[in-house]
Amino acid sequence: MHVFLPDGKQLELPQGATALDAAQAIGPRLAQDALAATVGGVLTDLQTPLPEGAQISLITKKNPGQAQSVFRHSLGHVMSQAVGEFYTRKGHPREAVKRGVGPSIENGFYQDFDLPEPLREEDLPAIEAIMREIIGQGLDITRSEVSKQEALERFGFDPYKVELISELPDDQAITFYTQGDYVDLCRGPHFPNTGKLPTAFKLTSTSGAYWRGNEKNPILQRVYGVAFASQKELDEYLERLEEAKRRDHRKLGRELELFTIDPLVGKGLPLWLPNGTVLREELAGFLKEQQFQRGYQGVITPNIGNLELYKTSGHYQNYSDSNFSPITVDDEQYMLKPMNCPHHVRIYASKPRSYRDLPVRLAEFGTVYRYEQSGELNGLTRVRGFTQDDAHIFCRPDQLKKEFLDVLDLTVLVLRTFGMNDVRFRVGTRDPESDKYVGDAANWDLAEGQIIQAVEEVGLPYSVEPGDAAFYGPKLDFVVKDVLGREWQLGTIQVDYNLPERFDISYVGEDGQDHRPIMIHRAPFGSLERFVGILIEHYAGDFPLWLAPRQVAIIPIADRHNAYAEELRAELHAAGLRAEVDDSSNRMNAKVRSAELSKIPVMLIVGDKEQEARQVSVRERTPSGHQERKGVGFDDLKAELLERYNSRS
Repeated sequence: MHVFLPDGKQLELPQGATALDAAQAIGPRLAQDALAATVGGVLTDLQTPLPEGAQISLITKKNPGQAQSVFRHSLGHVMSQAVGEFYTRKGHPREAVKRGVGPSIENGFYQDFDLPEPLREEDLPAIEAIMREIIGQGLDITRSEVSKQEALERFGFDPYKVELISELPDDQAITFYTQGDYVDLCRGPHFPNTGKLPTAFKLTSTSGAYWRGNEKNPILQRVYGVAFASQKELDEYLERLEEAKRRDHRKLGRELELFTIDPLVGKGLPLWLPNGTVLREELAGFLKEQQFQRGYQGVITPNIGNLELYKTSGHYQNYSDSNFSPITVDDEQYMLKPMNCPHHVRIYASKPRSYRDLPVRLAEFGTVYRYEQSGELNGLTRVRGFTQDDAHIFCRPDQLKKEFLDVLDLTVLVLRTFGMNDVRFRVGTRDPESDKYVGDAANWDLAEGQIIQAVEEVGLPYSVEPGDAAFYGPKLDFVVKDVLGREWQLGTIQVDYNLPERFDISYVGEDGQDHRPIMIHRAPFGSLERFVGILIEHYAGDFPLWLAPRQVAIIPIADRHNAYAEELRAELHAAGLRAEVDDSSNRMNAKVRSAELSKIPVMLIVGDKEQEARQVSVRERTPSGHQERKGVGFDDLKAELLERYNSRS
C-alpha cells in the first residue's frame, strides 16, 4: 500500500500498516518521538490501520499541542484507571467501579462513574496522585479489535458498557484500548504510552449526570479535568477559571440584588429584583429607541396560545421535547408560548396588506417558555421562562437585502455598545440529509444564498455550519467572545420563506395579484435573561454609568451635611439620574467601602467646604481603579453625568 507525506513524497508500506509503521519507515528517531497523526486532516493515533492512498502527517513531542484532543482523551483514560485504583485501595473489588462515557472536551476531559461510594471533591488530589503514578510507569496504550460477543463477555459486569455494545451492529469490529491492567471500550484515538502524556492537568470538579442525558436513567457521578500541553497554559487557564468564579453572574446577582430564583415560584423562573429591573429596563429602552429610529412598531401578545397556532407554525411538532404540555380549557387545548413569531404572523394577517405597506416591522419584548431539564438550568443563562427582544419583518423580495443589512447593522451596534467587539459570524444552513426542515428546497437555497450574499457584501468574515438552521429557515448567528475568552451565541437573524407559506399570508402587489411576503426573524440580545447574565460576567458587575442600577452614592462626612446631601440627591433625581444618600451612622471610609462593594460607579463626598461652595468631591470607579477629583462644581458635574447617561458612553 502507499501513503503520502506532507511534502508529497510517497511511502510504500505493507498492507494494514499504521502511522507508527510510517514513522519507523522514515526513521527510528521519528518513531520514538511520534505521538499521533493526522490522516486526511483527521486526528488519529499511531495504531489505527491506514487506508490506501492516505495523506498523513505525524505529530511529535515537539508540537504536542496539535494533538490536544488526543492527549486529553488519553488522560481521561488515565483518570478512569486511577479512580478504579483509588477504590481498590479502599478495599472495593475492581468490578465495583462501573463506567459510562468519557470523552475529551474543550480544555479537558470527563468520565462518568457508577461508584460503590460517592467520590468527594477532597478526594480529587489523591486521584491526581495516582494518575501521576500511572504516567510515571510508562504503560503502553495498545489498541485491539474484538467481536461483539467478546466485548459483551469482557464487560458483562457493567450494564452501561453492555448497553452501548448491544446497540452496535453485529458485524462491526469493536475496539478496546489497554494500559496495564486497565481495559476500556473506546474508539480512540490515544497516545502510544502513558509516559508521553503531558503532566499539566488538574481534576477540577464532580457533578451528577443522567446516564445518556435522560432524566429517567440513573444519575452517575461525573468527574471533570482540564489538561494542556504545558504548565504555563494550565496556570493561565486556572487563573481565568478563578476570574470566572469572581464574575459568576449567580454570585454577583445575589450580591448586587439583581435577581433571585425562588423554589416556591419554580426552577428556572427568575424573579427580577428592583436593581435588576432597572438594568433590564435600561436595556429594553436602549433597543426600543434604536427600533423606533428604524421604523419598528411595538406589539404585545399573550403568554399562552391555542395549540392549533403552534401546530400550524410547526413549533409544536418540531420542538416537542422543549415545549410544556398542552392545557385543556373549555374543550380547547392551549400551550405556554414557545415562540413569538406565530403571534406576529397573525397580527400581520389581521388586515389586508398592499405592497405599499411593506415592509411591516413588528417588535415585542415577548416572554416565552421552554421546558429545560433541571440539570441544565443555570442562573439566568439557562431558564424556563425568558423574554426575547423579538421582531419580525414582513417584506417584499426586492426589500429583503436592505432589511437584512439594516438588522445586521443594528445587531453589530448593540454588541459594540457593550464592548463586545470580538464577534464571529456563523451562517446556519440546513443539512440535506435531515428531515427536520420544512418547506421547498428551492426557497431554502434562495434564503441561504441571500444571507451569504449580504454578509459578503459588507465584508464580514463568516463560517457556514450545515445543520444549524432553524426548522423553517437559515440564520446568521453572532458568536461573541467575552473578556474571559469564552464564546456566547447572542443575536440571530433568520430568513424565512416557510411560515408565510404555512399561514398562507400575502400582500397585494402592483399587478393586483396576491404575493407571498418574506419574513425576517431577529433578536439582537437573544433573550434579556441570558444577555443580562453574560453582561454581568462581562463587566464583573461594574456596569457603565448609564446601565448601573445604582448610579450615584452621595456620602455626607458628618450628620450636619445630610441636608445638603439630600438636596443634591433630589436635584439629580429630578434630572433623571439614580442617586441615593448614605446617611447611616458609619464613618466616611466605611460608607465609601459600602458603595464600592455595591459597585456604584460614582461617589460624591460632601463636607463643610463642599457645602459652602456648592461643590462635591468625586470618587469614580474606572476599569483601572479609581479616579478622584476635589472641589468640583455640582452643576457642572450634574451636566457631565447627564451627558454621559444620555449618550450611553
